Amino acid sequence: MWPPSAVRTLGVVFFFLFGYGAKQKYLGAGQVRTCPRCHNTTQWNRMREFKQFTLFFVPVARWQRREFEVCGICGTAVPA
Repeated sequence: MWPPSAVRTLGVVFFFLFGYGAKQKYLGAGQVRTCPRCHNTTQWNRMREFKQFTLFFVPVARWQRREFEVCGICGTAVPA
């Protein structure tokens, strides 16, 4: 039989690493268009943004996905 002090120190410890946040992914070159904010005509960048939950640095769930194009001059975003 174990001494009482040994029984009190035995236990199970669980350690979870999780995260939550928004990520953006570059999808390539978008259209050439005129920006409604800075009025420059440039090649825009096509992007995808989503929110995700990770467990032990592995993406478990993604939601609120949206695609948009971003002006290379001022950063204005418009739906793709």
